[in-house]
Amino acid sequence: MALMNPTVVDVLSAFECPVCMEYMLPPYLQCPSGHLLCGNCRPKVACCPTCRGPVPSVRNLGMEKIASNINFPCKYKDSGCNIIMYCNEKVPHEEICDFKPYCCPCPGASCKWQGGVGEVMNHLMKVHRSITTLQGEDIVFLATDINLRGAVDWVMLQSCYNWHFLLVLEKQEKEKNDQFFAVVQLIGSKKDAQQFVYHLELSNNKRRLYWEATPRSIHEGISSSISQSDCLSFDVKQAHLFAENGNLGINVTISRV
Repeated sequence: MALMNPTVVDVLSAFECPVCMEYMLPPYLQCPSGHLLCGNCRPKVACCPTCRGPVPSVRNLGMEKIASNINFPCKYKDSGCNIIMYCNEKVPHEEICDFKPYCCPCPGASCKWQGGVGEVMNHLMKVHRSITTLQGEDIVFLATDINLRGAVDWVMLQSCYNWHFLLVLEKQEKEKNDQFFAVVQLIGSKKDAQQFVYHLELSNNKRRLYWEATPRSIHEGISSSISQSDCLSFDVKQAHLFAENGNLGINVTISRV
């Protein structure tokens, strides 16, 4: 990361995309008249938005050289991020920026809410009131009626160490054998999540199924944990081995690293 030199503020205006007004990153393509357009907006236009000439397609190596020597603000600066960086650091930083808007982490709710990490719990308490919150490092996550047909999500919150964790059990329909996926996510950043480890355990009649991992941030979403097999997974036949009267209890323990 680098500190911004006040003299480059005016120079930065030359890197603003005329369509989305975000700062453009290399490679820089220009139209015959020299107007630039960012890579995200270029596929969406039929002509240069500045002069109505041909779509920018000629690479401007001079602008790329200038860009490599100046500092850019984070795209979330208006939300409070004060970090300044070189263009090659911009995308990696913004992927994990603490000021990046959080989407509603509640699965299966089709909720379009977005906001800061400090607003997530307030949103869940007001809009998704059916979610139960349990206190303590050791709790039992009880999923009721696991025999319900179709895709189903069970959601619970666990509060400990002055943090909140989202517990999700997701049932997915498969052609031959439905699958269950249990995930724990921190309502916080990816960096914050590295402070913890969670343990999930199913047990019944001397049978035991166990999973231990670092929780993911809600920024990453449930689907990424499932697609990367970074969760406890088991099929419906295994679920019935641990269930009682159609209810499945998962022991959840969260510890500090």
